[in-house]
This record gives sequence, structure tokens and C-alpha cells, in this order.
Amino acid sequence: MKPFMDKNFLLSNETAQKLYFDYAANTPILDYHCHINPQEIYEDRQFENITQVWLGGDHYKWRFIRSCGVDESYITGNASDKEKFMKWAWCLGKAIGNPLFHWSHLELQKYFGYHGVLNQKTAEEVWDFCNQKLSDPSMSVRNLIRQSNVTLICTTDDPADSLIWHQKIAADDTFDVQVLPAWRPDKAMNIEKPAFPEYLTTLSQVSGVHIHTFADLCKALCVRMDFFSSMGCCVSDHALEYVMYAPASPEEIDAIFEKRLAGNDVTRQEELKFKTAFMLFVGKEYAKRGWVMQLHYGCKRDNNTSRFEKLGPDTGYDCINNYAPSSEMADFLNALAKTDELPKTILYSLNPNDNQAIGTILGCFQDSSAVAKIQQGSAWWFNDHKTGMQDQMISLANLGNLSGFVGMLTDSRSFLSYTRHDYFRRILCNLLGTWVENGEYPDDYETLEEIVKGICYNNAINYFGFDLDLQK
Repeated sequence: MKPFMDKNFLLSNETAQKLYFDYAANTPILDYHCHINPQEIYEDRQFENITQVWLGGDHYKWRFIRSCGVDESYITGNASDKEKFMKWAWCLGKAIGNPLFHWSHLELQKYFGYHGVLNQKTAEEVWDFCNQKLSDPSMSVRNLIRQSNVTLICTTDDPADSLIWHQKIAADDTFDVQVLPAWRPDKAMNIEKPAFPEYLTTLSQVSGVHIHTFADLCKALCVRMDFFSSMGCCVSDHALEYVMYAPASPEEIDAIFEKRLAGNDVTRQEELKFKTAFMLFVGKEYAKRGWVMQLHYGCKRDNNTSRFEKLGPDTGYDCINNYAPSSEMADFLNALAKTDELPKTILYSLNPNDNQAIGTILGCFQDSSAVAKIQQGSAWWFNDHKTGMQDQMISLANLGNLSGFVGMLTDSRSFLSYTRHDYFRRILCNLLGTWVENGEYPDDYETLEEIVKGICYNNAINYFGFDLDLQK
């Protein structure tokens, strides 16, 4: 029997262990997509207890706790932090086969030096042990980032955001980790949402452009893109239910926009036409600016209406959308490519059944402007577990260029989530090591080092165009 989560965790052979310890383990982390709060980085927040750093806002954990039949008061309700932690510890002991079990114990090992098992029996011990550690200045937000060997972070920011905290971080020479904004214009695109007209008012105020037409909206977005670029932004991100391609004439788009601003609802077809025009416009702007376009799709959100009305979005009530938009995706990318305005693009589907479709779409739009210009993003959200990561990388290797993959992202609101990169790297090295051990790839360690370090770090540096001095 192998020891529980020892140094060779997930590394099943000698080659895997060599790849991990020689090349992957000490390679820095580039967090090119996350949801952490830049204000907490600037203020160097010190957490009072492990519940604050571990359970606040983590809908992964909330979903699992609910599945154990726990009352909502211990999840998002008014129970004390200690009571919430105790319930989580009780649930975690039951999480066999769930990545939360591995992630939680990797975090306990990495940041707290605790190598035991957290469950109902050890909860009190772990609560006291971790809280004592958290009281030390070495466990502040900035020091957690430093401990994680992170060199650069891209947050997720609305076009109307002042980016004041990014400005403050950039002016602070005591913190040497770059924290850059990433452009997330969902509110400007979601014409069907009740808050859309109100959002346009806000966007008008911050951009100085009075928005009465679609052309005005595009002008306001360009003003804000210029501002984001001045703050180092070179990455966009979009949350889509699915990728649509419903082209329409400029006159149709103007009529749809005018209808919505007049306070009327739009039809589903009108919504899709508007969103298509919106995405084509911003895609061309990204290409002009050299930005990377990230498309996250395949999620059906806020399915439990009563819970959504009480708790709001991002509280654990989303699921996989079974619609596979391979034809629409190809048509959308082609509409940009045929005028040579297709930016570097990363495709993430929440539906693992889309892996092969994405893999074939990538090959249709690669060119010499970048290595793996069109990327399949890492296994995302419900798929960032051992099986999901393996399947995504195997599919990418089978149908495309795994060696050019930009690798893992954190996609988290927690400052302890950087151990997910370690989890990913172990799975990557075990996959490659197994291929070598099986005689499916030679034991060419010079090339293997380049591949491993590339996927872990260097490919992202080159792909996004970050400071090359960071390359390892």
C-alpha cells in the first residue's frame, strides 16, 4: 500500500517522478486567470481563521457540503466560522474520489505543514493548528502568493472598473508580483439581463461616451480597452452559455439595441444576433491590440431559482450545458479569420464531451503568428480533477499540439488554491512519464524538460506576451 499523499503522490513511475521533481516542482506559477480580489492583495489581508481563507466564496466546497445534507446555515448562513469549519471537516472525511479531498490536503501540507488527515475526528486539532499559523505575518495574502512562487496574476475585471487597486499595487515597489487586470465585458454584452440599461449608464459615465446606439457602445468599449491596456491588460475573458453565430446587418443590430434601450425585452434570436455582433466587434479589437481572447462556455447557470433569489449568482447552482456548439464555434472563428482579424484564442468548454470537437476546430485556424495560436484551455470547473485533466491533455495530444499548451490556471477566489497547479503538474508528469515508460515516447530528457517547463510556465509567458525576463 502506498502512503497517503506522500511526496510521490500521483507519480506512479520513476520517469514521472524525475519529470516532476527535476522540472515541474520548482517552476514558478503564472496565474493568467483567477477571481481573487486585488484589494485584498494591496491591503495584504491577514485572515482571522481558516474558514475565512478556505470556505468564504468557495462554491466547490458549498456544493459538496450540501450533498452531505448539511443545513444552509452552516454553508452561507449565520453559523459561526468555527461551526462552518467543523461541518466542512465532517463532510471532507466523506469526499473519497472528489478532488476537494486532494486539494484540501495539499493546501494543509503546503501552507500549514499539516500532513495528517482532516475529518470529524481531527477537526478541533486542525482548527487550532491552522488558526495559530494564520496569525503569523508570514501568512498574509502577499506572503501566501510569495510562498506559492507566483510571478504574475491576472484578475477578472469589468470594463467600468476604476482599476484603482491595480494602480495602487503597481505603485507599491514592496511587492514584486505583477498583478494585471483582465477584461471581462459580460455585462456589456448581456442585452437580455434586466440590469443592462442601468449598466450602460455606468459605462457611459466612466467612458465619457453617451451610449444611444450600438456604435456608441463600441466607442465606449474602445475607450475602456485603451485604459485597460495602459494598466498592462492583454487578456480578455468571456462567460458564454454557448458560442453563438447568428450574423445580422448593422441595421438589424441598431434596431435590436434601440428596442432594448426603450425598455422592451428582446427575443432569443435578437439576443443571439446582438451577442454575435458584440463578439465579432471585440474579437477584432483584441486582434488589433494583440490581446488574447478567452471563451468560457458550456455552463447553464443559476438553475435553482429559489436559491438564486436568496443567495445570488456564483453560489453553487450551476451545471453543464449539454449543447455542443462546434459548428457555431468554427463559423465564429472563421468570420474573424477571413478578414485576418482572429486574435489568439483559448477555448474552454464545461462539457467534457466537447474535447474532441475543440481539438479538431483548433487545427483549422492555426498559423505562423503564434505557437498554438488557438488553444484548448485546461480542464475547467467541473472537470479540473484527475480524470478530467488527463482526458483533456490526452485529447489535445491526440488531435493537436500538447507541447504548446499554456497549461493550468487557478480560476479561484482563494489564495490557497495555488496547490491546484501542483496537482495539475503531478498529473501532467505522470501522463508523460507513463508514455515514456511504455515506450511511446523516447527518454529524451532535454526535450521532455522543454515540454514540461513549457506547459507549466514558459508557454504562457510567450503566448500572452508577458515580460520575457520571467521565463525559466
